[in-house]
Amino acid sequence: MTQQPTKRQTLFGVRLDALTMDETVEHCLTAVRAGERLEIGVVNAAKLVNMRRDPALARAVSGCDLVLADGQAVVWAGRLLRRPLPERVAGIDLFMRLLAEAESAGLSVYFLGARQDVLERMLRQVAVRFPGLRVAGSRNGYFDDADQPGIADAIAASGAHMLFLGMTSPKKEIFTAGYGERSKVALVHGVGGSFDVLAGVTRRAPERWQRLGFEWLYRALQEPRRLGRRYLTTNVSFALMTAREMFRRTPSISTNTATRGES
Repeated sequence: MTQQPTKRQTLFGVRLDALTMDETVEHCLTAVRAGERLEIGVVNAAKLVNMRRDPALARAVSGCDLVLADGQAVVWAGRLLRRPLPERVAGIDLFMRLLAEAESAGLSVYFLGARQDVLERMLRQVAVRFPGLRVAGSRNGYFDDADQPGIADAIAASGAHMLFLGMTSPKKEIFTAGYGERSKVALVHGVGGSFDVLAGVTRRAPERWQRLGFEWLYRALQEPRRLGRRYLTTNVSFALMTAREMFRRTPSISTNTATRGES
Protein backbone atom coordinates (compact mmCIF):
# COMPACT_ATOMS: atom_id res chain seq x y z
CA MET A 1 0.00 0.00 0.00
CA THR A 2 1.12 3.60 -0.50
CA GLN A 3 0.02 5.25 2.74
CA GLN A 4 2.64 6.97 4.86
CA PRO A 5 4.30 4.45 7.19
CA THR A 6 3.20 4.50 10.80
CA LYS A 7 5.45 4.87 13.81
CA ARG A 8 6.70 1.43 14.81
CA GLN A 9 8.28 -0.26 17.78
CA THR A 10 10.19 -3.53 17.69
CA LEU A 11 9.20 -5.87 20.48
CA PHE A 12 10.64 -9.40 20.75
CA GLY A 13 11.90 -8.97 17.19
CA VAL A 14 8.41 -8.19 15.87
CA ARG A 15 7.59 -4.79 14.41
CA LEU A 16 4.42 -3.37 15.96
CA ASP A 17 2.57 -0.31 14.73
CA ALA A 18 2.32 2.23 17.54
CA LEU A 19 -1.22 3.42 16.82
CA THR A 20 -4.24 4.34 18.89
CA MET A 21 -7.62 2.83 18.07
CA ASP A 22 -8.77 6.03 16.35
CA GLU A 23 -5.58 6.19 14.28
CA THR A 24 -5.97 2.55 13.29
CA VAL A 25 -9.57 3.04 12.15
CA GLU A 26 -8.60 6.08 10.10
CA HIS A 27 -5.68 4.19 8.56
CA CYS A 28 -8.06 1.37 7.56
CA LEU A 29 -10.66 3.69 6.05
CA THR A 30 -8.02 5.61 4.10
CA ALA A 31 -6.80 2.36 2.55
CA VAL A 32 -10.31 1.21 1.62
CA ARG A 33 -11.24 4.58 0.10
CA ALA A 34 -8.04 4.57 -1.95
CA GLY A 35 -8.63 1.01 -3.12
CA GLU A 36 -5.39 -0.15 -1.50
CA ARG A 37 -4.95 -3.51 0.20
CA LEU A 38 -4.41 -3.56 3.94
CA GLU A 39 -3.86 -6.72 5.95
CA ILE A 40 -4.15 -6.38 9.71
CA GLY A 41 -2.37 -8.63 12.18
CA VAL A 42 -2.85 -8.55 15.94
CA VAL A 43 -0.66 -10.05 18.67
CA ASN A 44 -1.17 -10.88 22.30
CA ALA A 45 1.14 -12.59 24.77
CA ALA A 46 0.21 -16.09 23.64
CA LYS A 47 0.72 -15.34 19.97
CA LEU A 48 4.14 -13.77 20.56
CA VAL A 49 5.15 -16.92 22.43
CA ASN A 50 3.83 -19.14 19.65
CA MET A 51 5.59 -17.07 16.98
CA ARG A 52 8.90 -18.12 18.52
CA ARG A 53 7.95 -21.77 18.04
CA ASP A 54 6.24 -21.48 14.65
CA PRO A 55 8.22 -19.73 11.88
CA ALA A 56 5.25 -19.93 9.48
CA LEU A 57 3.08 -18.05 11.97
CA ALA A 58 5.84 -15.48 12.54
CA ARG A 59 6.18 -14.86 8.79
CA ALA A 60 2.41 -14.60 8.30
CA VAL A 61 1.93 -12.08 11.14
CA SER A 62 4.99 -9.99 10.33
CA GLY A 63 3.98 -9.88 6.67
CA CYS A 64 0.82 -7.95 7.52
CA ASP A 65 0.66 -4.24 6.69
CA LEU A 66 -0.37 -3.36 10.24
CA VAL A 67 0.59 -5.38 13.32
CA LEU A 68 -1.21 -4.20 16.45
CA ALA A 69 -1.02 -4.89 20.18
CA ASP A 70 -4.20 -6.83 20.89
CA GLY A 71 -3.21 -7.82 24.44
CA GLN A 72 -2.74 -5.53 27.43
CA ALA A 73 0.32 -7.55 28.45
CA VAL A 74 2.00 -6.55 25.19
CA VAL A 75 1.44 -2.86 25.98
CA TRP A 76 2.88 -3.34 29.48
CA ALA A 77 5.90 -5.19 28.09
CA GLY A 78 6.50 -2.33 25.66
CA ARG A 79 6.62 0.12 28.55
CA LEU A 80 8.99 -2.06 30.57
CA LEU A 81 11.30 -2.44 27.57
CA ARG A 82 11.14 1.28 26.74
CA ARG A 83 9.43 0.64 23.43
CA PRO A 84 6.07 2.20 24.28
CA LEU A 85 2.83 1.56 22.45
CA PRO A 86 0.10 4.19 22.92
CA GLU A 87 -2.66 1.77 23.87
CA ARG A 88 -4.14 -1.64 23.35
CA VAL A 89 -6.00 -2.04 20.05
CA ALA A 90 -8.15 -5.08 20.76
CA GLY A 91 -9.13 -7.05 17.68
CA ILE A 92 -12.77 -7.34 18.69
CA ASP A 93 -13.05 -3.60 19.40
CA LEU A 94 -11.49 -2.78 16.03
CA PHE A 95 -13.91 -5.26 14.44
CA MET A 96 -16.92 -3.47 15.91
CA ARG A 97 -15.60 -0.04 14.98
CA LEU A 98 -15.02 -1.13 11.39
CA LEU A 99 -18.51 -2.62 11.11
CA ALA A 100 -19.97 0.70 12.25
CA GLU A 101 -17.81 2.63 9.79
CA ALA A 102 -18.69 0.25 6.97
CA GLU A 103 -22.39 0.71 7.68
CA SER A 104 -22.02 4.48 7.68
CA ALA A 105 -19.94 4.57 4.49
CA GLY A 106 -21.96 1.99 2.54
CA LEU A 107 -19.06 -0.48 2.38
CA SER A 108 -19.71 -4.21 2.07
CA VAL A 109 -18.23 -6.92 4.28
CA TYR A 110 -17.64 -10.67 4.16
CA PHE A 111 -17.53 -12.95 7.22
CA LEU A 112 -15.45 -16.14 7.17
CA GLY A 113 -15.20 -18.35 10.23
CA ALA A 114 -16.85 -20.13 13.18
CA ARG A 115 -19.29 -23.05 13.11
CA GLN A 116 -22.28 -22.66 10.83
CA ASP A 117 -24.74 -22.30 13.72
CA VAL A 118 -22.53 -19.69 15.42
CA LEU A 119 -22.09 -17.82 12.14
CA GLU A 120 -25.86 -17.67 11.65
CA ARG A 121 -26.41 -16.39 15.19
CA MET A 122 -23.74 -13.76 14.67
CA LEU A 123 -25.29 -12.63 11.40
CA ARG A 124 -28.62 -12.13 13.18
CA GLN A 125 -26.89 -10.00 15.81
CA VAL A 126 -25.09 -8.00 13.13
CA ALA A 127 -28.41 -7.32 11.42
CA VAL A 128 -29.80 -5.96 14.71
CA ARG A 129 -26.79 -3.84 15.64
CA PHE A 130 -25.96 -2.62 12.15
CA PRO A 131 -29.20 -2.74 10.17
CA GLY A 132 -27.76 -0.74 7.27
CA LEU A 133 -24.62 -2.85 6.89
CA ARG A 134 -24.12 -4.46 3.48
CA VAL A 135 -23.13 -8.11 3.99
CA ALA A 136 -21.65 -9.34 0.72
CA GLY A 137 -21.41 -12.94 1.90
CA SER A 138 -20.39 -15.37 4.62
CA ARG A 139 -19.03 -18.87 5.09
CA ASN A 140 -18.22 -21.03 8.11
CA GLY A 141 -14.61 -21.66 9.04
CA TYR A 142 -14.60 -25.43 8.67
CA PHE A 143 -12.85 -26.31 5.45
CA ASP A 144 -9.84 -28.21 4.16
CA ASP A 145 -6.71 -26.57 2.81
CA ALA A 146 -7.73 -27.65 -0.67
CA ASP A 147 -10.89 -25.54 -0.38
CA GLN A 148 -9.03 -22.28 0.24
CA PRO A 149 -8.55 -21.19 -3.40
CA GLY A 150 -12.27 -21.61 -4.11
CA ILE A 151 -13.19 -19.72 -0.94
CA ALA A 152 -10.89 -16.85 -1.90
CA ASP A 153 -12.47 -16.74 -5.37
CA ALA A 154 -15.98 -16.65 -3.85
CA ILE A 155 -14.96 -13.73 -1.64
CA ALA A 156 -13.53 -11.91 -4.66
CA ALA A 157 -16.74 -12.53 -6.62
CA SER A 158 -18.82 -11.06 -3.78
CA GLY A 159 -17.23 -7.64 -4.27
CA ALA A 160 -16.71 -7.18 -0.53
CA HIS A 161 -14.57 -4.27 0.64
CA MET A 162 -13.68 -5.81 4.01
CA LEU A 163 -13.04 -9.42 5.01
CA PHE A 164 -13.27 -10.52 8.64
CA LEU A 165 -11.78 -13.89 9.59
CA GLY A 166 -13.33 -15.44 12.70
CA MET A 167 -10.76 -18.23 12.98
CA THR A 168 -8.06 -19.20 15.45
CA SER A 169 -4.33 -18.79 14.99
CA PRO A 170 -2.43 -19.80 12.96
CA LYS A 171 -5.21 -20.65 10.52
CA LYS A 172 -6.38 -17.07 10.01
CA GLU A 173 -2.85 -15.71 9.58
CA ILE A 174 -1.93 -18.42 7.09
CA PHE A 175 -5.13 -17.86 5.08
CA THR A 176 -4.42 -14.13 5.02
CA ALA A 177 -0.83 -14.64 3.88
CA GLY A 178 -1.76 -17.17 1.23
CA TYR A 179 -5.10 -15.91 -0.07
CA GLY A 180 -5.65 -12.35 1.15
CA GLU A 181 -4.59 -10.91 -2.19
CA ARG A 182 -6.58 -13.45 -4.18
CA SER A 183 -9.71 -12.50 -2.22
CA LYS A 184 -9.46 -8.99 -3.76
CA VAL A 185 -10.77 -7.20 -0.68
CA ALA A 186 -9.30 -3.87 0.38
CA LEU A 187 -9.03 -4.84 4.05
CA VAL A 188 -8.46 -8.18 5.79
CA HIS A 189 -8.79 -8.41 9.57
CA GLY A 190 -8.43 -11.63 11.55
CA VAL A 191 -10.75 -11.33 14.54
CA GLY A 192 -10.24 -14.73 16.20
CA GLY A 193 -13.10 -15.66 18.52
CA SER A 194 -15.00 -12.41 18.01
CA PHE A 195 -17.74 -14.17 16.04
CA ASP A 196 -18.45 -16.36 19.10
CA VAL A 197 -18.61 -13.29 21.35
CA LEU A 198 -20.92 -11.38 19.04
CA ALA A 199 -23.12 -14.46 18.67
CA GLY A 200 -23.40 -14.75 22.45
CA VAL A 201 -21.71 -18.16 22.58
CA THR A 202 -18.88 -16.89 24.77
CA ARG A 203 -18.81 -13.88 27.08
CA ARG A 204 -16.24 -11.16 26.98
CA ALA A 205 -14.58 -10.03 30.19
CA PRO A 206 -15.98 -6.89 31.86
CA GLU A 207 -14.04 -3.70 31.15
CA ARG A 208 -12.41 -3.70 34.59
CA TRP A 209 -10.94 -7.16 33.96
CA GLN A 210 -9.70 -5.95 30.58
CA ARG A 211 -8.01 -2.88 32.09
CA LEU A 212 -6.27 -5.06 34.69
CA GLY A 213 -5.04 -7.42 31.97
CA PHE A 214 -7.14 -10.33 33.24
CA GLU A 215 -9.24 -10.93 30.12
CA TRP A 216 -7.37 -14.19 29.59
CA LEU A 217 -8.33 -15.34 33.11
CA TYR A 218 -12.00 -14.55 32.54
CA ARG A 219 -11.87 -16.57 29.33
CA ALA A 220 -10.09 -19.47 31.03
CA LEU A 221 -12.70 -19.57 33.80
CA GLN A 222 -15.36 -20.21 31.15
CA GLU A 223 -13.43 -23.20 29.73
CA PRO A 224 -10.91 -24.24 32.39
CA ARG A 225 -10.16 -27.70 31.02
CA ARG A 226 -9.48 -26.51 27.49
CA LEU A 227 -7.86 -23.14 28.17
CA GLY A 228 -6.55 -23.11 31.73
CA ARG A 229 -3.27 -24.92 31.17
CA ARG A 230 -2.71 -23.22 27.80
CA TYR A 231 -3.05 -19.70 29.20
CA LEU A 232 -0.93 -20.48 32.26
CA THR A 233 1.86 -21.90 30.11
CA THR A 234 1.92 -19.05 27.60
CA ASN A 235 1.67 -16.34 30.27
CA VAL A 236 4.64 -17.77 32.18
CA SER A 237 6.59 -18.04 28.92
CA PHE A 238 5.75 -14.44 28.05
CA ALA A 239 6.84 -13.19 31.46
CA LEU A 240 10.16 -15.01 31.02
CA MET A 241 10.54 -13.58 27.51
CA THR A 242 10.04 -10.08 28.88
CA ALA A 243 12.49 -10.62 31.74
CA ARG A 244 15.16 -11.92 29.36
CA GLU A 245 14.57 -9.03 26.98
CA MET A 246 15.17 -6.57 29.79
CA PHE A 247 18.71 -7.89 30.14
CA ARG A 248 19.72 -8.15 26.53
CA ARG A 249 19.30 -6.28 23.27
CA THR A 250 19.17 -9.16 20.79
CA PRO A 251 15.60 -9.79 19.48
CA SER A 252 13.99 -13.08 20.44
CA ILE A 253 12.64 -13.84 16.94
CA SER A 254 15.16 -14.00 14.13
CA THR A 255 14.90 -11.27 11.55
CA ASN A 256 14.60 -13.95 8.90
CA THR A 257 11.17 -14.95 10.18
CA ALA A 258 9.91 -11.57 11.35
CA THR A 259 10.67 -9.27 8.45
CA ARG A 260 7.71 -7.45 6.92
CA GLY A 261 6.77 -8.29 3.41
CA GLU A 262 7.59 -12.02 3.58
CA SER A 263 4.74 -14.42 2.86
